[in-house]
Amino acid sequence: MKKHLFLILALLCVVAQGPVLTSCSKDDDKKSVTPTPKAYFTLWNQCEALTTLKTYVEDVTNPNSSNYIKEEDRIATFDMDGTFIGELYPTYFEYNLLEYRALEDPTYKDKAPADVRQAAQNIRDFVRNGTPLPDHFDMIHAYAAAKAYAGMTLTEFDSYVKKYAATQANGFKGMTYAESFYKPMLEVFDYLKDNGFTYYVVSGSDRFICRSLVESLGIEPNRVIGMDVCLSSNKQGDNAGVDYTMGKDEYLVRTDSLIIKNLKTNKVRQISQEIGKQPVLSFGNSSGDCAMHNYCMSNPNYRTATFMLVADDDARDHADLAEGARREAKWREAGYTVISMKNDFKTIYGYSVEKTDFTFQ
Repeated sequence: MKKHLFLILALLCVVAQGPVLTSCSKDDDKKSVTPTPKAYFTLWNQCEALTTLKTYVEDVTNPNSSNYIKEEDRIATFDMDGTFIGELYPTYFEYNLLEYRALEDPTYKDKAPADVRQAAQNIRDFVRNGTPLPDHFDMIHAYAAAKAYAGMTLTEFDSYVKKYAATQANGFKGMTYAESFYKPMLEVFDYLKDNGFTYYVVSGSDRFICRSLVESLGIEPNRVIGMDVCLSSNKQGDNAGVDYTMGKDEYLVRTDSLIIKNLKTNKVRQISQEIGKQPVLSFGNSSGDCAMHNYCMSNPNYRTATFMLVADDDARDHADLAEGARREAKWREAGYTVISMKNDFKTIYGYSVEKTDFTFQ
């Protein structure tokens, strides 16, 4: 009887002390939950380009690999138009913007210089009538664009670009120019960032146009390289910058003096001058990117990879299929990995975007 009484008293003591914690407590359950791995490339089909990219990144980020690249040297360069933002065939965004500026903008069109109006008319005739652009039109446009926006402050120009970019992209339903990113390519940015890469936009388009367009992607202005015009203080006049001291109450404006059109070997020059390191990854879509790719491939210290995107989908985008086929053959021969918009992308601009005919006022 005493033994039973003792057991009852012992049990009461345990109950009074509270519940006994075991290895199955709620806290331990939380600790044992395995986080769900982040999903990458949900908008891609399984393809050669994707396999090549993932295999490359896994190799060069593996500390045990002989191809390991230190994080500070994981530099990737991306062209912009036609590589991760819609080239909106048959014109670039900056061509569309100049056409609007010189021929439609009520605040500017009546005072546009003759050469600026002519360049804008060349673009309009090309888009609407298929009239070939003059030889070396990239430079003709560059000089005209420098004049067209001269005198604007950087804030004014940024607002001007964004206002036009907020209009509906011609040839598409459900998308503005500001939204015309290739959604699968944005997943490449995300993947590279998570694997310790720093990526730069290296475009033939105006640097400040590029900055305005990619700001929504979180790409910092110092990682954008493009065509450049000279900047000047608003009170500097004809004084050379080396002879003039800008005051606290002054601000920068664009001038009509072109510094560089950032194409071909000029891209290599600018990468070397501004980044100071040779890329190990490079993405482009045209002959203007070949020099940048070749510069990447010649990196003597690390394994590299280069990718060319081909506009070969005329169902979801406006594309020149014959030109796309020619480019694909050329890029493969050069040793670049080809990304096919038609075969590799589940969607281009998003499932709610529809291709339409071009419309003009």
